[in-house]
Amino acid sequence: MAPSAVQLPDAPDAASYPDAVVLPATGKTEQAVLESDRQSKTGSIYALDGDVVITYGSYRVEADHIDYNSDTGELNATGRVKVSGGPDQEIIHASRGTMNLTTETGRFYDVSGSVGVKPSAGGKSIYVSNNPFLFTGQVVVKTGPQDYQIYYGTLTSCQLAHPDWLLSAALFKVNSEQASAKNSVFHLFNLPFLYLPYVTHPVDVGGRQSGFMIPNPGNSSTKGLSLGEEYYWAINRSMDMRVGLDYYSLRGWAESGQFRYRGLGNDFLTARYSGLVDRGIVIGGVYVNQGGQDMLAAGRYDFDAHTRVAGNLEYLSSYTYREAFTENFNQAVSSDILSIVYGIHEANGYAESLRTDRYQGLKQVAVPATPTTPAIPEEQVKIFHVPSLDFDSTEHELGKSGLQWSMDDSFAGLSRVQPKFASGGLTQRIDLHPQIAYPVGLDGWHFRPSVGVRDTLYSRSQQPKTGPGPGAPIELPNGINRADVELGMDVRPPVLERTFDSASIEKLFHHDIRHTIEPDFTYRYVAGVNNFLKLLRFDDTDVVSDTNELEYGVTQRLFLRPVKNKPCAAKPEDNESIADQDWDTEPSTGRQDSAKPGCGSREWITWKVAQKYFIDQQFGGAVVDGRRNIFDTTLNFSGIAFLTEPRAISPLISRLRVRTSDHMDFEWDFDLDTGAKKFTSDNVLVDLHEGNIFSGLSYARLNAPGRFYTEGVSSAVSNFSQLRLLMGYGSPVKPGFSIAANVGLDLNQLTSNAGLVQYGTLQTSYNWNCCGLSVEYQKFELGSVRNESVERFNFTLVNIGTAGNLRRAMSLF
Repeated sequence: MAPSAVQLPDAPDAASYPDAVVLPATGKTEQAVLESDRQSKTGSIYALDGDVVITYGSYRVEADHIDYNSDTGELNATGRVKVSGGPDQEIIHASRGTMNLTTETGRFYDVSGSVGVKPSAGGKSIYVSNNPFLFTGQVVVKTGPQDYQIYYGTLTSCQLAHPDWLLSAALFKVNSEQASAKNSVFHLFNLPFLYLPYVTHPVDVGGRQSGFMIPNPGNSSTKGLSLGEEYYWAINRSMDMRVGLDYYSLRGWAESGQFRYRGLGNDFLTARYSGLVDRGIVIGGVYVNQGGQDMLAAGRYDFDAHTRVAGNLEYLSSYTYREAFTENFNQAVSSDILSIVYGIHEANGYAESLRTDRYQGLKQVAVPATPTTPAIPEEQVKIFHVPSLDFDSTEHELGKSGLQWSMDDSFAGLSRVQPKFASGGLTQRIDLHPQIAYPVGLDGWHFRPSVGVRDTLYSRSQQPKTGPGPGAPIELPNGINRADVELGMDVRPPVLERTFDSASIEKLFHHDIRHTIEPDFTYRYVAGVNNFLKLLRFDDTDVVSDTNELEYGVTQRLFLRPVKNKPCAAKPEDNESIADQDWDTEPSTGRQDSAKPGCGSREWITWKVAQKYFIDQQFGGAVVDGRRNIFDTTLNFSGIAFLTEPRAISPLISRLRVRTSDHMDFEWDFDLDTGAKKFTSDNVLVDLHEGNIFSGLSYARLNAPGRFYTEGVSSAVSNFSQLRLLMGYGSPVKPGFSIAANVGLDLNQLTSNAGLVQYGTLQTSYNWNCCGLSVEYQKFELGSVRNESVERFNFTLVNIGTAGNLRRAMSLF
């Protein structure tokens, strides 16, 4: 609908300016507003002089002089012309120009301008688009609302008038999706650097555009010189794909690919592939082929708020391939792969799920043959659940009795393959595990007695093996039933607490301090598992054993609260529980109480110490001397194996967390075997960050029964000691210079001359206004599989892309 007619006033006299005239637009609902110091009118032509401003819809046109035709919407502007607004926040500065406001077309001369850039009050510009660009041109023709042709001009994403980089060409074509040019020249720091026969730059807010990526060159001591290229396909707004090919002069061709999909809510799908057709390499005078493939897919789809399917699948053809060619150290030394697909329905505290999974773990690293020794092949263990139907529930009250019942049931088909053993087909297993508990509270004491039964039926069994010597399991076709009764009692005494708020404490720490002590005791009795050694092992369900034990521990916490908030820290009444006090952290659980904001207290130190006493040292006859014995009760307590013979006392576990400030965290966890008088595990983690400075330290020590000890072969002890260090200054977006380095040390090699440094990286970068350069040197030394030095770099153009082989995932910052 056209706007109603407006009576135009006569041209203003000098005494009435500045003045504004509102004009109806032809064929559109927008109205043109004319503002100027002086105006005159001849027919439908307005002559405007002196600080002229015409506002039309989202456009604003400014100039010293404008002739405007109110019937056609055409204008002719001269002197300090500026056009701003439009759908992409366009700004054009020109000496003169013509424009039709109705059709949003025009022609401008001696132009500098931008798209997706908005000036701020402080004189700086703000990028309001993911892909802004700035341009200059002798002539700029606006052929539509979002279409331009820039003649004899430049294009950049840097601030004018002295950009770090720009493209120059005889003609740039710009539309709502991209800017493109033929026969352009890339200039770096005002110097011509590279000729580009064809180049494009995304303009739309989404910023994704199909095309070939910038080639990635590189160099490695084991791969040689390399050159890679990738093609990126923006399939639609929800999906994209990337495929690439790299050539290594010493090794051959490597392929890579990635697919991504993001749907509504939590729905997603990603897939990644990497592979190498290896020509081989000579290590220690022996030819070795390290080629392989690694495929990974992960996804999720929600049918509704209660039902979903999800999965994470990986196939690795060779651990040697991953160790030799991955760019991530943690992945290079990882020896476990778990693939799982499941569907689950959850409602009212009940869950029914159907899953299929495959575990793949390395048991023995391949060793190539030498002139004097034969080759040792790689050995793996593979475990399958095909499938498993699980029924679980949270605790539900039986009527109003106070009794809480729950269940944990499953029906599974299982298979296991390992060196010298493969289960015959699928072993069926039915596991039923209902439990009932009765929580009771009395004068600050909390008791939770519980009773449970468990019945597990297997379609196959194994021949018991009691000796410590080598040997694989021997499967029997006979079915077997395992049944037990479980009794338990959890006891939580009242939390002991004290608040330190004296003047000396406040002066020393600038905080009030609250100290809490939380003891706990758990008694557990399981009886009926008299056939433990006859059971095939597939997962943690199969390591349930008889036990008669007492677990005891204590957790201490220190809470800090700023002194300035002291008015909200009233002393609790005698009958007030610790959860009702106005400290905003509940010491007995460590949970934040969002209902009591304002006090500002935070947890400073948490230290938990616990141990188990085994009344039944034989675990119902399940313990075998000289072998690593793993039961559910030991696994759930520590996670570190320690049981190689009957014993009464478990290692003492300690878990210490300290958050000294917002800039520093400290953690120290250890398992102290008081019987063997050694630390079976000892881990320290320190993280420090202050401004642009950051550092980290992690120490990991493991001295426990070996992973392969179960069959009595390979290493009898897992002896591992590693130190990792990280130090740096800067960040990826910091202007100027940044530097960072990390290193991983195998401390077991301190007495030898080889293998101390497992990996190390030194990375430096320098960021200018809108571009940056990063350089990295990386070293891997992973036994006979990999001894490699790599140099990487990248050169980044803001809002454009990155050239080089140093990827974001490798950054230390």
